[in-house]
This record gives sequence, structure tokens and C-alpha cells, in this order.
Amino acid sequence: MVILDKPLDYETKTQLQVVIYAVETSTKEKYSTTATVTVNVLDGDDQYPQFQPCAPVYEDGDHNICTNPVYSVNITETDEDAVLYFSPGPILAEDGDKNILTPLVYSILSGDDNGRFTIDSKTGEITLRHRVENRLLTPSFRLRIMAAQVNDPKKYSVATALIHVLSENRFPPFFNKTVYKGFLIESSSPATLVTTYGNQVLLVQAIDRDFRDGINPKLRYTMQPLTGSSKLYHITQDGIVIAKTDRLRAFDRHILEVIATDEESGEAAHASVDIEVLQRGQPVPRSPFGEERLFGDMHAGMAGGIAAVVFIVAVLALFLFLWLAKRRRERRDPVERGAVALGKHPNVEASAPISPRQVS
Repeated sequence: MVILDKPLDYETKTQLQVVIYAVETSTKEKYSTTATVTVNVLDGDDQYPQFQPCAPVYEDGDHNICTNPVYSVNITETDEDAVLYFSPGPILAEDGDKNILTPLVYSILSGDDNGRFTIDSKTGEITLRHRVENRLLTPSFRLRIMAAQVNDPKKYSVATALIHVLSENRFPPFFNKTVYKGFLIESSSPATLVTTYGNQVLLVQAIDRDFRDGINPKLRYTMQPLTGSSKLYHITQDGIVIAKTDRLRAFDRHILEVIATDEESGEAAHASVDIEVLQRGQPVPRSPFGEERLFGDMHAGMAGGIAAVVFIVAVLALFLFLWLAKRRRERRDPVERGAVALGKHPNVEASAPISPRQVS
């Protein structure tokens, strides 16, 4: 007779094998034999429902202990009579007894806001019945959802569903530049802020016209290199770029791609950052155009000297022009000069003398 010493767990092991050994005890030969008894374990209704996907917190072979997920979804103030699609989704629970899979019934324990949200008792599908009037007053809702066995309501499980109310998204984020210019001075400092023209701190920020000031607090900035190493630079959530300057050398140049992602809508904007590493003591250019680009790396004193020489040459050229103009006036026709001296215009002819006969 084989007697079960302790309860079996179908979720741990579905089959056992017992080897029975028989031996003669009263003979000299002590012949023996064996037989194998196979014990098939049937599933019993001893497990509770579990919401999917199951997040295991303990694993022991085939036996897992799970925690229920937290479902979440975003809605806007204009949504109404709409089925909600949660993440992770869909909302689904299963009987913990995998070989039985007893049917379940779903219900909302709390948070339905007087019928604003309803749930399909068979599928777990949640529907928004009435629109949200003011998202500032009710920015989110928390629903407690229960899944219970139809044949035994005492076997149930509860999960949480979060519903966030967002403003209507009409405009995607965008950068006001396609390429941002950055500079670094060669240094042994472990971290330095990247600057731009005029030695101002470089800000790489996207604009979202859904907000009055253009700043979307839900934008998340990430950076990936197009050239160079990804471990040399980091961008904060304020759009400030930080570099590991102790690992950079003069004349290094790196081009990075910055991605601004709206965590609510999933929309993204892209821009590039072109960073140059300058020598120690080399000034940061004041602007992308202008005098500093003409003289490049010239010393300030040398540039001033060249400007003074240009000024002197301009003065000499003016003096020479005035002197030539004066000489030209002095070389005019002598007859013209004499006529002018006598008070006669050179174009007036002298009249003939009058005879006495004409007078009489």
C-alpha cells in the first residue's frame, strides 16, 4: 500500500515516480525485484487569479510568486465614449490554476467617479463614458479593479489602473536650430559646461507651442553621438550639455544628435550639436560672423596694428586726391585765365571801333 505523506502541488510538479523494491528475507539467495509506480498529479482549485503580465518576485523551479502590474493610460479633456487602451495591456487576469482556467468576472471596486468609467465584466475592457471638464481639478484617476472566479468569488485579485488627463496635443515639439555650435577649452577638469558664441552656456532646448511659454516640462532629452564616443557628453533635462574635458584634447571635434521626446504624446524632435575643443588660452568666438573670423587666431594687438595702418593709408589717399584736384585747376587754359582777369567772359567777342562817319 502506497500512502501519500504530504499534499502535492500541481504548479510545482505534475508527475511523480515511486520505485518499490521487494526482496526475499528468508532465503539464502535473497532474490529481489522492483516496480515503478507513476503518480499523476491533477490540478486542484487552490490558486488565486493573477493579472497579466505577471511580474515575478520569487522563482523556485516551476513555481513563481508574482505581483500584479500597474496599468496606465493618457486621455485628454476632449475624449468621451472611448475605449481606453492601457499599457501594459490589455487588462487581463488568468486563473492561477493553469490546468483549470476557471472563468473570471471583472469589476471596479473604487475610482469610477460616479460612472465616468465602466468595465466589461467579461473582458475587462474599460470605457470612458463622460469627458473630463477640467484637467486642472482632476489631473488623474486611480481605479481599483477586481478579477474574481465565477464559481468562487472568494478567490480574487486586485490591480490598479492609472488614468492621466492631459491637455490636447496640437503641436509637436521642435528645435529652432538644426545645428547648435559648441566650444570647449582644453582643460584637466573632469566636467565642464559646453559654451557657445560669446562664451555663453549652450542651451539645447526644444519648443512646444502647446504651452504659452513654449516650455514642455514633459520633454525628455537624450543624446547619441554621430562621431566620437557616447561617454564623453551628457545632456541634462534643462538642455545643458556637460563634457568630460579631462578626456578631450585640443582640435577634437564631435557631432552629437540630441533627441527631445514628449513623454506624454511620444512625439520627438531632433537636432545636432557640433562641438570643437579649443587650445588653452584661445578665446571663444563672439559670433559666427564678424571681425574675429577675419583675424582668426591673431593676437589682439596685431589686429589693432593692422587697423591703424589701414587708417593711415586711407588718410594719405585722401590727401593725394585733393592735391591732384588742385593741380588740375591750376593747369587750365591761359587765355581763359586772362579773360577772367580783365572781367570779360572768354566767349564774348570784342566789338569793332566806331568811325566818325557812322556817328554823323
